[in-house]
Amino acid sequence: MNRHKIIYLFSLIITVFAVAPVYGQHVIGVKGGYGSSTARFYPKQETHSIWGGYTGGITWRYYTAQRYVGAIGAELEFIQRGFSFEPNSLEEGKRYTRHINSLIMPIVWQPHFYIADMRLRAFIDLAVTFSYNMSSTYTNDLSGTGGNYPFKTVRDNRWGYGLAGGGGIAYLAGRLEFNVSARYYFGYSDILRNRNKYMDNASDDSGQNPFASTPLRSPLDNIYITFGVGIRLGKEKEFKSFEPLRQFREQRRLKAIEREFRKAESQDGQQGSTGSTLAPINTQQSK
Repeated sequence: MNRHKIIYLFSLIITVFAVAPVYGQHVIGVKGGYGSSTARFYPKQETHSIWGGYTGGITWRYYTAQRYVGAIGAELEFIQRGFSFEPNSLEEGKRYTRHINSLIMPIVWQPHFYIADMRLRAFIDLAVTFSYNMSSTYTNDLSGTGGNYPFKTVRDNRWGYGLAGGGGIAYLAGRLEFNVSARYYFGYSDILRNRNKYMDNASDDSGQNPFASTPLRSPLDNIYITFGVGIRLGKEKEFKSFEPLRQFREQRRLKAIEREFRKAESQDGQQGSTGSTLAPINTQQSK
């Protein structure tokens, strides 16, 4: 049911923005990538980044005609997150590791500018994120246990939120866009509930939760490099109406050349008329 709520919210956001002026441009795409994740515990723990996480999902952007405002948009991604740390400093190398499968929805603002004769778009991503943790697995080297990690209300948070930032570059080829980007997800919510609010969430004998007492703070951080492709939507007239910057620059360049040519013709004509009036005077003087 919770997954359906996320998908419904994403669909609602797209519907709301779809009534924007027709002279903007909607871009629908897909993306996929690879990266790492970790957690920030307080009190501090000796943590290690987990590499090898995958992400993938669908994206939507709305580019306004005023290019300096940037784009707004939303995404719905599957993302692999997690953390790894050493619960006992006396037993070096023995770690507790969690892998978490999440759905995440970034609401994005994307300032950008064009280069290479409007063929490339360089952009910055700034986003607020909302997430839902679907499932998780764990490995505990100290207890020799592992497997599926059951979420418990008094111990675990399924819902989360945070910020994200990054940047990238897109290549524009007709209606298609190919892009590569990097993004850092900075968590604000905790994956584990604060022990001051839930006292019955300390470690257990199963090895699922290795903390002697649950951390006061436990947000998740992730960094991913992604590749994507999108298609620009709209009627042909609307599509051409957004393209214009390249065409406008070309027309302005041609008009500048035409003005210079006419100016040169005018100057040549003035010189020719001056020469014709001077010639008879010289003739009369010679007589």
